[in-house]
Amino acid sequence: QLQLVESGGGSVQAGGSLRLSCAASGYTISTYPLGWFRQAPGKEREGVAAIHRDGSTDYAESVKGRFTISKDNAENTLYLQMNNLKPEDTAMYYCAAALGVYRDQSLNYQWYNYWGQGTQVTVPS
Repeated sequence: QLQLVESGGGSVQAGGSLRLSCAASGYTISTYPLGWFRQAPGKEREGVAAIHRDGSTDYAESVKGRFTISKDNAENTLYLQMNNLKPEDTAMYYCAAALGVYRDQSLNYQWYNYWGQGTQVTVPS
């Protein structure tokens, strides 16, 4: 069973940066499409960024140009570099892996099978 553990969340002022990590165990992440999702209180979980097996990436419009998803197959770790953070980025952030996902559905959380426990990101207004 693939297990995922996120870290790196915290509280940062608007305009600041954070780097989230997602350490995987059980299986190698290179075989899975991977994604970062977030959920704010009272809101539906939304896709932030995804990276496919071939390394191609997808981003939500709200984070394009500010967030970067990457993976290190040797370290079996997924990353999310978040720059120029805004108060509306405040949420619990989750990493996830899918057994398979259509490219145009990569930011749809319903396709993802394995989830971490989440890490909180807070950007005070």
